[in-house]
Amino acid sequence: MSEQLEIPGAEEFFRPAPDAADAEKSRRKALLEAAVYVAEEPLTVSQIAGAFHWTAGEVEALLEEIARDCEQPGRGLAVREVAGGYKMSTKPEHHDEIREFVRMLKPPLKLSQASLETLAVIAYKQPITAPEVQEIRGVQGAGVLKTLLDRKLITTSGRKQVLGRPMLYKTTKEFLIQFGLKDLSELPTLKEFEELSRLAFSDQPADPPVADGT
Repeated sequence: MSEQLEIPGAEEFFRPAPDAADAEKSRRKALLEAAVYVAEEPLTVSQIAGAFHWTAGEVEALLEEIARDCEQPGRGLAVREVAGGYKMSTKPEHHDEIREFVRMLKPPLKLSQASLETLAVIAYKQPITAPEVQEIRGVQGAGVLKTLLDRKLITTSGRKQVLGRPMLYKTTKEFLIQFGLKDLSELPTLKEFEELSRLAFSDQPADPPVADGT
């Protein structure tokens, strides 16, 4: 029986061309991954669908595929749902080394211990008034509240319907982003929150001293 003639490169030459639908899907996945990467704020499904004129179902399916792709070994980034949207973040196993790297790149900003304590009280008791925060902490905190407002970690939430109608405070979307939380249901235990606070803001200089001594 005669031997079969082998032509170098023939297998590659006769391989079927990629299906047009598969090629378009790959293009959209790449485009979506790039969009989530460059966005400073978490992108919602509706924002992505509206911008690219895709259906919400298409966006959700592609996000799931990208998230699975990022789970593979050798990938440094992950797609996570944060504050009602989707955002690229480093994988937990790389946090320590990346944190050290970032320290060398930018000057730090820090929340003081007083600010962290106040933020924790507001996070777990919101909406809450300044006098209620003061009662829990046992010290005055007007200067600290201003710091948290300036950092956009808290915001006002109307007034409490009691004598004097004091202002209510609650955490913001920026708070969720800073702590990598999907929503308030993901708030950790108080001990875990203190650890997250230490990790999130430990690279930052303390708040300037305030008149109330907090």
